[in-house]
Amino acid sequence: MKRVGTGASRKTVGLKTGDGPMHGVAEKRAAFRKLHEDGFFLLPNAWDAGSTVRLAGLGFKAIASTSAGAAWAAGKQDGELGLEAVLAHLKMLVASTHLPINADFENGFADPPEDVARNVALAIDTGVAALSIEDWSGTVMYETALAVDRIAAARAAIDAIDPSVMLIGRNENFRVPGMPASASIARAVAYAEAGADCLFVPFLSDHGAVAELVAAVAPKTVNVVVHDYDDGIRALAGLGVRRCSVGGSLAKKTWAAFDAAARTLRHYETGGSA
Repeated sequence: MKRVGTGASRKTVGLKTGDGPMHGVAEKRAAFRKLHEDGFFLLPNAWDAGSTVRLAGLGFKAIASTSAGAAWAAGKQDGELGLEAVLAHLKMLVASTHLPINADFENGFADPPEDVARNVALAIDTGVAALSIEDWSGTVMYETALAVDRIAAARAAIDAIDPSVMLIGRNENFRVPGMPASASIARAVAYAEAGADCLFVPFLSDHGAVAELVAAVAPKTVNVVVHDYDDGIRALAGLGVRRCSVGGSLAKKTWAAFDAAARTLRHYETGGSA
């Protein structure tokens, strides 16, 4: 792996690369799959090479991308990056660390299952260890039958290239007001049966519902996104959740700190009017 910067600059900014022996794509994919076999791990979401390197240096075992964080870093809003930009972004993340990368691959950048399959193949070529496919088009939820076919197509594309790549089935029912947890769990079960290795229902926060999801998709695993970094994470692990990601929250916290510092700096140019 090509190191970032010089030894002096790393020391100056407190940057640790977290270099380790796991460099090959096959090794990364095998290690990531093994993380899901037992226990619990955190999957922080990085948005550029710098955040990836820092997270690796802190000792995390794997890293996820974040569509929101990547978009913000490019001066855009979540969902505005196209397929080619996201593929380039994933290649950059993979190249910047020895750790496995789990790709936030949004809706696969296509609606028809066959186009999802084509794009999944392109994502696999970036070297990621896993990728998620969600059931939100960007404007509407896909009907269940189509959503299941899209997961199955993604699974087939993976199996044709490298079955060790993990597929995360992501349900976006939180976008539909009043949608019961039972509907999300039903979709998760269908995605598991269609070939998803891990199931992800953002903002499913009720512990009873989370426990029900874990039981419903077993032995497949469950990811829960967390935005509060507190003992609630350990409680989720106790429910049988295998992994917790953080979505765009780390990026949001970073940009909030940046904005606060920049406003302070601006204050000294405006004489207090900022």
